[in-house]
This record gives sequence, C-alpha cells and structure tokens, in this order.
Amino acid sequence: MRAVIQRTERASVSVDGKTVGEIGKGFLVLLGVGAEDTEADCERIAKKLVGLRIFEDENGKTNLSLKDVDGSLLIISQFTLYADCRKGNRPNFLMAKEPKEAERLYEYFCKLCAEEIPVVEKGIFGADMRVELVNSGPFTVILE
Repeated sequence: MRAVIQRTERASVSVDGKTVGEIGKGFLVLLGVGAEDTEADCERIAKKLVGLRIFEDENGKTNLSLKDVDGSLLIISQFTLYADCRKGNRPNFLMAKEPKEAERLYEYFCKLCAEEIPVVEKGIFGADMRVELVNSGPFTVILE
C-alpha cells in the first residue's frame, strides 16, 4: 500500500464538474493498493496516517497531528502509484491490486480513518476525477 500525503489548507475532488469531496485544513491522501496488500496493511497505514505529526505547534515545530488541529481527510484512490516505468515509456500496472479487491480495501481504509477522524471525504473509486489542493508548506510525505 502506498499513500502520498499532502498537508493542505483546503482540497477538493470533482467528477463530471460536480464536487464529491471537499475539506479545509488536513491531509489530501492519494492511496494506491498493491497486488499483495491486505487488511493488515490498511490498518498499519491508517494508524500511521492518523498519528502523523506534521502540523506546526506554537513554536513552529512539526509536532501536531490531525486530531490536534481538528483536521480532515480527503482520500483519493490512485492505482497509478503502482506504475512500473522501468521498461519502455508506457507504464504497466501489474503491481496494482485488481479493481474489485482494491476498492474493497480502499473502502476499508476509509472506514478505519473515519473511526479516528470526524471528517473523512472521498473521491469516487475508478472515476475520472479532478483534484484541487492548496498544499500547505508545501509538505508531502509518502508512506508504504
């Protein structure tokens, strides 16, 4: 499982011109599910994500978590995080989990996050989405 986490001032996702998810301060999470990933991987990454201390405290130190700042999550499925570009110029996605099972694990991951964070917004799995964000910092972290 791969998660690209971007600390945001605000972020949104739209499908066919309609906003389907929107947050203020928090994390935009691009989530890729790998072929070998399981529920245990979802649990590990969700726990790490929720506890990640990358917001600044009163001294300017990155020491606060989502809960500490009443932050929100916008979680977007993104199988392209498993693109293999080692050969040729056209990526293959053989390392990504097949869509039906990937969607199940994506939904499970979102559910785990929602148990800890009051506001969890999502994109639409498999849809052609438009994602907008104001990256605070910029601050981007990758979890695997």
